Amino acid sequence: MKGKIIRGIGGFYYVHTGNSGIYSCKARGIFRKLHVRPLVGDDVELAVLNEAEKEGSVDQILPRKNTLIRPAVANIDQALVIFAVKSPEPGLNLLDRFLIMMAQQAVPCIVCFNKTDLLPPSETERLQDIYQDAGCRLVFTSTLEGSGTGQLREMLKGRTTVAAGPSGVGKSSLINLLQPDAGMETGAVSEKIARGRHTTRHSELIRIEDDTYIMDTPGFSSLALFQMEKEELHCFYPEFAPYEEQCRFQGCAHIHEPDCAVQSALEAGKISRSRYDNYRLLYEELKEQRRY
Repeated sequence: MKGKIIRGIGGFYYVHTGNSGIYSCKARGIFRKLHVRPLVGDDVELAVLNEAEKEGSVDQILPRKNTLIRPAVANIDQALVIFAVKSPEPGLNLLDRFLIMMAQQAVPCIVCFNKTDLLPPSETERLQDIYQDAGCRLVFTSTLEGSGTGQLREMLKGRTTVAAGPSGVGKSSLINLLQPDAGMETGAVSEKIARGRHTTRHSELIRIEDDTYIMDTPGFSSLALFQMEKEELHCFYPEFAPYEEQCRFQGCAHIHEPDCAVQSALEAGKISRSRYDNYRLLYEELKEQRRY
């Protein structure tokens, strides 16, 4: 029987097999010997050991399309990072780190700013201006009013999306709005592990509709950049690209160099001050890492 791992916890893998339901499975010992760990999102073959109790064994992991390192998941088409426009205040440095992390793993990213009902339209326009050239797609939503969810649903359609964001931004509420039966679909899992679903503690795959899945991951409050040289950082700021060839020096870091076209574009309002300030902070962070 074939299925997809929708959750893994405590050495058990919960495999959704469509009409046959969810099976609680252990992985075969051969995976440990091969140093292979099943991941949420994996398509697998399983053997049913106890039909009445819905217990089985993961016998084979089918070929993966890709594997993400952070979060550790498989077969992802895109990432959805969710921040609130207020309550909590959006940490844009953290958002920029996430965009870099996804770009390093070659995963397209959607940025969703939620709770738009808490602020006037001028604030959403400010965020739009900051990220319109950052290489991601943007959507603004309110789970209270239901606004923006139709646009978001279209962005997710036909894809498997990993969703992430800080705690308290309304990620689970947004997912429940997209799929009201999400709690029912994973209810068997929650019952087996006797844990409430108020806070996401482990990655979990939820079916929105045919061929459309969203993976809920634990909230994060900090992210360290992957290993990279400080000279590589500018590659993850696509808004710099139109100006870099005009810099006086090849390999310009866009920090203190004279005749830097990126800094000129910044002063002219063509590049977001928020994004540039975060670039400088991350550049210094990478510089310090290199020192030690």
